[in-house]
Amino acid sequence: MHPRLDYTKAAPDAFQAVYALERYVSEQSGIEPRLIHLLKLRASQINHCAYCVDLHTKEARRDGLSEQWIALVCVWRESPLFDARERALLAWVEAVTLVAVEAVPDEIFDGMRAHFTDEEITKLTVAIGTINIWNRLSVGFQVTHPIDQA
Repeated sequence: MHPRLDYTKAAPDAFQAVYALERYVSEQSGIEPRLIHLLKLRASQINHCAYCVDLHTKEARRDGLSEQWIALVCVWRESPLFDARERALLAWVEAVTLVAVEAVPDEIFDGMRAHFTDEEITKLTVAIGTINIWNRLSVGFQVTHPIDQA
């Protein structure tokens, strides 16, 4: 696979706009880092974005999340590792990321409401939208992840 184009150079203003949204989500939104890692990793898995899965796995590990936690995000329904709050968010991430396939069911929204305020739901949804933008840029333009040296 070869990168199709460097979107950061092709449209630097567009890149900066997305990057500003990323900075808001990661630095100013008040969303706890564990939840940011969770939603970025799961959305990137759904979107088959190897670059982002690699990046967000490394970031989660750097921030102290366990190898087991990272590895089981993709099979969260089958693991008792995730608490009710994380499960509500994971279901929301999947529904919002796949919104073109199926509308977001009321029961998934109700699950979010049981664990998060309206403000938190809004900010988490903006974070989901932001990682979906990054995924689409990386997948669409075939951005390749770095290969780690053994």
